[in-house]
Amino acid sequence: MVRAERLELRLDEALLERIDEWIEQTGRASSRSDAVRQLVDIGLGTMTGKSVHFSDGEKLNFMMLRDIVKHLKVQGETKVDFVADTIYGGHYWAPTWDMQGLFHNHTDRPADVSLVIDVLDMWSFIEERIEKLTPEDAERLKAANYGHLPRFTGFDGNNESELMSIAIFLVEKMDRFPRFKGRDFNSHAPTAARYRRMAAAFQPIRTSLGFGRMLSVDQLIDLLKGER
Repeated sequence: MVRAERLELRLDEALLERIDEWIEQTGRASSRSDAVRQLVDIGLGTMTGKSVHFSDGEKLNFMMLRDIVKHLKVQGETKVDFVADTIYGGHYWAPTWDMQGLFHNHTDRPADVSLVIDVLDMWSFIEERIEKLTPEDAERLKAANYGHLPRFTGFDGNNESELMSIAIFLVEKMDRFPRFKGRDFNSHAPTAARYRRMAAAFQPIRTSLGFGRMLSVDQLIDLLKGER
């Protein structure tokens, strides 16, 4: 027998009205307390990525779209018959198992997006400047960077996969920072901490760049010191 615990819960009138509307529209609950239990279970399952939830209207819309897709013989990535079977059988856990790229609870953190944008912006200026170095300045930069010219290598696919995914999306899907298009964004080693330090040092310099003004060799060397 499942152990139950009694909880005291206070809800305002607006929320109670919404619960009553849900009971009337769905017919799935015998009382307000039963409705609250079901709604909590639906919400937890959806937010944790363990199940999906379809309203009656969404079920009807999907089935109509499925009929259109099958009639037109449209070839797509969504397995419409599988989703239909999920709805018919009430197997709302199944799509999160079989279609993980669509049903998940991950969202990019704004701080991660800002970091990746700052890093890509910084490396755009760094690489552009390196391409215009004189042979003498290039050798000087190599001497300060373990004998080679620096290049953006991406983020660690194992430990920084969220940052790597954001970078790929920005460049490959949104066509931002075209310099890096087609690159392998997996550095195979952690880089976020070093790039964060470099980006912090770059920010005061950033406002003076552009319109023909580029990083100096000394500034490049100083930025690379922050990479270590």
